[in-house]
Amino acid sequence: MAKTPRFTAQGSTPDEGPEGATGSGPDETPAESPVPPKHPVDQTLPPFKLVTAGLQHVAAMYAGVVAPPLVVGTAVGLSVTELTFLMGASLFTAGIATLLQTLGVWKIGARLPFVNGVTFAGVAPMLAIVSSQGTEDALPVIFGSVLVAGALGFLIAPYFSKLVRFFPPVVTGTVITLIGVSLLPVAFNWAQGGDAEASDYGAKKNIAMAAATLVIVLLLRRFTRGFVKQIAVLFGLVIGTAIAVPVGLTDFTALGEADVVGFPTPFHFGAPQFQAAAIVSMCIVMIVSMTESTADMLALGEIVERPSDEKTIAAGLRADTLGSFISPFFNGFTCSAFAQNIGLVAMTKVRSRFVVAVGGGILVLMGLCPVAAALIATVPLPVLGGAGVVLFGSVAASGIQTLVKAGLEHDNNVMIVAVSLGVGIIPITADGFYHAFPESARIVLDSGISTGCIAAIVLNFLFNHLGERGGSPADDSGVAHAMEPGEEISQPRRARQSSAH
Repeated sequence: MAKTPRFTAQGSTPDEGPEGATGSGPDETPAESPVPPKHPVDQTLPPFKLVTAGLQHVAAMYAGVVAPPLVVGTAVGLSVTELTFLMGASLFTAGIATLLQTLGVWKIGARLPFVNGVTFAGVAPMLAIVSSQGTEDALPVIFGSVLVAGALGFLIAPYFSKLVRFFPPVVTGTVITLIGVSLLPVAFNWAQGGDAEASDYGAKKNIAMAAATLVIVLLLRRFTRGFVKQIAVLFGLVIGTAIAVPVGLTDFTALGEADVVGFPTPFHFGAPQFQAAAIVSMCIVMIVSMTESTADMLALGEIVERPSDEKTIAAGLRADTLGSFISPFFNGFTCSAFAQNIGLVAMTKVRSRFVVAVGGGILVLMGLCPVAAALIATVPLPVLGGAGVVLFGSVAASGIQTLVKAGLEHDNNVMIVAVSLGVGIIPITADGFYHAFPESARIVLDSGISTGCIAAIVLNFLFNHLGERGGSPADDSGVAHAMEPGEEISQPRRARQSSAH
């Protein structure tokens, strides 16, 4: 029986030779071996599909990219024009970081459908810098600290990636689930309007608009096929925005005021300044971001069926940190993985990294064309919230799928998952739980993804690694098998040991 390849290029059947032949007879000249099919991650799509699918990724992550510069810029007291400039710079640098991550250069870039943008983990320490330095010098100090943190992260990336051996399915599944669960409150906030201080926050029309968008996406996913089904979220955002116009939820003011062409002038807000306290705080943010990016790469590797090994994670972290190092030159902040786009990959099953690379190119163009960025900004937050429920829920569902393979019939693994999820959900469900802790500690503690990831790694080490006798191996679920004295490791168990460690 002919073997069916696991991955096939679109519209091709690699097993068949010319005219449908599957091989040569005894008296025939052996046919040349067929070219191995490309993994879906490395496949390209027709131009129209590349652009539309890439635009869908941009629409899904746009709000997350512009939110940090909006918050920090407002705190610094920037004018509307300067605030728009700062947001455009973040889009531009996010595009550069995404291109580094997807296309790769040398040993830089995971070469996965991985979107990069401004991490929200840095907002709290940046606001602290604004408070301590004053509005005049705050941005130069922030940019200087991000430069140092990016350089440090790039240097330690290959060493940090060695942590992958402590990420068996019981850990990755827990972290992936936490990523989705941690992002869902973001979608709920968008659904209510995004600004808790606004008079219409949580108004019926906002919730109704989010629900309508969610229903549109679900109907498109259920009753359409092919590419339309794959870009259901993009259609949902477009249709939802169109419905929001007569409801009065759209604002086209920014579109009318935006310039057609603009470039993020290097060091527009002044030359970088280097303050020790600010550098330390941003280096902590960088470590947190690297931890989350490692978890995100493991999650994405599971979803696209190309597991992220140590080499891939090191390359991905280099792209993250190099993007962060480059970012301040163009008035941007720390760059990190965007978990919400992992949900889009999981839902659409479009795994091509070139789709996300096109999205990165769109981000660069938006940074150079403010009017294009303003056009995407017309999508109301309630509409994004409705689509976000699907996207972020898909991430959590992928984590549950991974946990199914994590050997939960073993009590040790059940305990790891139970406690790690509990610790990771604390910042989500109990806001201010760590309010009495130092600000530096809260950078980590207020991130459910970071705390849950650390807890899962520590507990997995405690239950499945610590105290192993004679280097007893663990299987793929992360369950350690104690060895009896004198027992030799059989070849199958050596294979399991290799895969787990």
